[in-house]
Amino acid sequence: MTLEKKASRSIRRVLVIFPGALGDLMCLMPALGAISRRYRGASVELMARLELARLAAGRTVVARGHSIDAREVGELFTEPGAESEQTPVSANARRFFADFDRIYSFFASDDGRFRARLAAATDGHVSFHPFRPGGDGHVSAAYLRATEIEIEIDETALLVDSRLEPTPDDLAAAARALVQSKCGGSNLIVIFPGSGSPGKNWPADKFAALASILSKSNRSSVAVILGPAEISLEPIFREPGVPILKHLDLPTVAAIARVASAFVGNDSGVSHLAAAAGASGVVIFGPTDPARWRPVAPGAGGQIGILRRNPIDSIEADEVAALVVKICGAASKIIH
Repeated sequence: MTLEKKASRSIRRVLVIFPGALGDLMCLMPALGAISRRYRGASVELMARLELARLAAGRTVVARGHSIDAREVGELFTEPGAESEQTPVSANARRFFADFDRIYSFFASDDGRFRARLAAATDGHVSFHPFRPGGDGHVSAAYLRATEIEIEIDETALLVDSRLEPTPDDLAAAARALVQSKCGGSNLIVIFPGSGSPGKNWPADKFAALASILSKSNRSSVAVILGPAEISLEPIFREPGVPILKHLDLPTVAAIARVASAFVGNDSGVSHLAAAAGASGVVIFGPTDPARWRPVAPGAGGQIGILRRNPIDSIEADEVAALVVKICGAASKIIH
């Protein structure tokens, strides 16, 4: 639903408020690209989890990031002080949001009080949209439908606008991390064994078996990237001697995926991140539906292969390795 403002104003700054995790944000990217193309020349800014806002800023169409945990947002949920009974929002919130000419909020869209106060905090045009909207097809298409602008956008241009581009500093950090972990730079295969839900994870011992298969050729190298939630898996990969990278920030992970020959991961935020960065890879699905949640490669560079079976542990390592070979384009580059 849209709340129209009486005042007519040119669109200089656009704010998108989004509460999701990493994978959710990557699925929003086509909508962000569409918004950017609709308001050419405007600064498109993202209010999200701080780590995600910082990731998007300068690497996507997002020019600047803001924390969704900022005081200005919290004040839209609290009762205003005694400063004025006629002021529905605090002066602090008003100062922040009033500078935006267009606001898209995917946050608290079913909270009437938040909606009214956000609308009162700016003279710009505010609209509210569902988080993880329903409907057939991929969730990225659902976000586009929710913003009602997909019919105006050329699909090829939209995919280009949806890409996450690592910066030179990101690529330098990735190079340092690979050198420190003693990973070979040629035909690097990166493994992401975690996700936000244990039920979506292919067994870690099968990831280790996959790493062993892919490492057999002296023309390829394999590295495992562990996030904070996967540190307990480290011994499973240490035993066969697979290089492990950990304590990396998201921009560095995206840059490593970009320079790798391929990645392998679960239905996870980091798999979505790798695809958005232009990487090719294989994503393993179990209970979730790839028709709705698969990572989408933005443009001609990346290719994403999907393996799905439920239960997920019925997928074997050699099946995944075969698809990696296909994605990479030549079996001799990886496995003899």
